[in-house]
Amino acid sequence: MARKSWIQREKKRERLEQKYHLIRRSLKKEISKVRLLKDQGKIHGKLQSLPRNSSPTRLRRRCFSTGRARANYRDFGLSGHRLREMINRCLLPGVTRSSW
Repeated sequence: MARKSWIQREKKRERLEQKYHLIRRSLKKEISKVRLLKDQGKIHGKLQSLPRNSSPTRLRRRCFSTGRARANYRDFGLSGHRLREMINRCLLPGVTRSSW
């Protein structure tokens, strides 16, 4: 189980990312449209003035049930450990264990 402080920090980052998403996207469009390097620098400075945690690259996917940050499967939203347990108990419909 992940520490609650890590999970809360991740939720805060998600809120910040949603809050600044439109601003960040519009600034990036402006940078691509502007030809002069001087103007690009000004816009880039505005982009850098946004909070660091508002960047989408800082978000981590976490396991839905345990909060584990590593070995996540996007399709299920679960960590490998929890996914294996649920497959063995036949709790996930349509998923079969491999046998050969």
